[in-house]
Amino acid sequence: MQHRTPAEIVRSSTTLTPDFPEQGILFRDLSPLFADADAFRSTVEALAEPFGGDFTLVAGAEARGFVLAAGLAVATGTGALPIRKAGKLPPPVLTESYDLEYGSASLQLVDGLVAPQRVLLIDDVLATGGTLAASRRLLERAGHEVVGIGVVIELPELRGRDALPGIRVHALLSE
Repeated sequence: MQHRTPAEIVRSSTTLTPDFPEQGILFRDLSPLFADADAFRSTVEALAEPFGGDFTLVAGAEARGFVLAAGLAVATGTGALPIRKAGKLPPPVLTESYDLEYGSASLQLVDGLVAPQRVLLIDDVLATGGTLAASRRLLERAGHEVVGIGVVIELPELRGRDALPGIRVHALLSE
């Protein structure tokens, strides 16, 4: 059996949908990757590897970041912390607003849910960096130290890393 790189696994397990959710956006769907146990396991392991146990909690941004964070938390024996869209969590919550590639939104985190920890922040795609920057601010406001950011796909032409200064960002596939 031939060994495939994480980038090859991601590329072959991602579907592309043009003009979704808006005209001009090429949506990258990781549902086929999540449904393939071997591809999902390999992806989770590849996301964790560069951070080598330097974290005690994994946070995932809604919604596909939840799936990745949960898998990574189980694989590494840590907890998973959801960062939700506004209005989905009971108080007390911290809120951050941000711009998306195709609009704006707000994210929330339950304040005081867990004691401050070393957090690895996970999401599916790094585009403009708005979601991850807002997630990072939420985690830091809650007293956590964000030790790194892992994403499955990075869209470098949108310069999302510019919104994430001073932190290590690891992408499995950059296209």
